[in-house]
Amino acid sequence: MTPQSFSEMKIDLHLHTFFSDGTYSPEEVIKRATAIGLCAIAITDHDITDGIERAIIAGARYGVEVVPGIELSTEGLDDSSEEIHILGYYINWRTPYFQKKLALFRKARLARAHEICDRLNKLGIPINRDFIFDIEGRGAVGRMHIAKALVAGGWVDTVDEAFQRYLIKGKPAFVRKIRFLPEEAIELILKAGGIPVLAHPKFGASKKRIVKYLVKKGLLGIEAYYIKHTPEETEKFLQWAKEFDLMVTGGSDCHGEVPGREEQIGKISISYEHLFKMKEYKFLSIRRTMRILSHRKL
Repeated sequence: MTPQSFSEMKIDLHLHTFFSDGTYSPEEVIKRATAIGLCAIAITDHDITDGIERAIIAGARYGVEVVPGIELSTEGLDDSSEEIHILGYYINWRTPYFQKKLALFRKARLARAHEICDRLNKLGIPINRDFIFDIEGRGAVGRMHIAKALVAGGWVDTVDEAFQRYLIKGKPAFVRKIRFLPEEAIELILKAGGIPVLAHPKFGASKKRIVKYLVKKGLLGIEAYYIKHTPEETEKFLQWAKEFDLMVTGGSDCHGEVPGREEQIGKISISYEHLFKMKEYKFLSIRRTMRILSHRKL
């Protein structure tokens, strides 16, 4: 395989399954990726890794390479009620310390979801908690589950309307997340042997000084290609990647079949060249670790 062929190999590095707030099983994600000609994808569920192994097995069957990933939500730097999302790629997801941390995040997500439901109840909306926690919430429960319950109950027409009317900052059912800083997310991903990447910088980290700060804390990549980035924004983030020597990623942030939204998987696909650079970095970091360990033994 030559670098010239990379441009013909399309990948999507930001996908969710029903283990967080997506609607597809890991196997369905792989089948849909195959149908549209993606050669590699990343499973990046919120605060949970249960879909990774199933996706890898299905990917081996269908010839789709699967990158083990995660998406962590953190506080904004300028406004703590805003969010900065950090993606982690090639994580050693079975690491006990990493899994204990994720379990704490999921517990906090559950408590937040109940508080949101309480607020909706006070607004006269008898939200169906069974739908959210028993049916939708297979792993990490989030606002998307509540938004879909609002659609199912006929209170709104689309999930986007649910967010705009009830669930975002300044709206009556908004509840802040557990305090978790982006630098803490970066450190957690690095400890798990992963590559921390700033997700959709347009949302939460659109200022260069924020990216500069996160780079000092260990950030290694930026999701320049994103479904809601304009061409001008994409070019700006590519320039930042060049300036701060960051790896470039991209993805559709597909959550499956969501009421009021067009199917997104593969809508933003990037060249395999970007994944190759991440794999090269991971390989070299493993070699460095092995050298350090061998020298300690000596």
